Amino acid sequence: MDETCGKCTPCRIGSKRIYEILDRITMGQGTEEDLEKLRSLSENIKDTALCGLGQTMPNPVLSTMRVFENEYRAHVIDKKCPAGVCADLLEFVVVDEKCVGCTLCAKVCPVNCISGKPKEVHVIDQAECIKCGACLDKCKFDAIIKQ
Repeated sequence: MDETCGKCTPCRIGSKRIYEILDRITMGQGTEEDLEKLRSLSENIKDTALCGLGQTMPNPVLSTMRVFENEYRAHVIDKKCPAGVCADLLEFVVVDEKCVGCTLCAKVCPVNCISGKPKEVHVIDQAECIKCGACLDKCKFDAIIKQ
């Protein structure tokens, strides 16, 4: 998107629209219609761009949509990221059976969204969690997972 010279409309505007659709999908706001638009737009840009950059720019989108279609669908339909990398689609959860109530996770949480008393199972407030992963890194008992 940042490399386009701007001379042809498919590359100049199309690359921005592709970015916007992918951004919506990774934030959990994508729809099945977005998937259709993304494929159609990518094929259209590939066929109509004037230079090699514009003609090849949509290739990564088209190939990942073909090979990882199930992941695109998981983002759009289930609002989950199977790879665990889209921050807006992640949740950090305490595994009750493993939590010993050591309070280490609560102490490192920058927004104080983890509650619980010592030696009791802790709970993460998903509405307050900023998904920084500090609790996951600090837990010595593998009691926190990201899903």
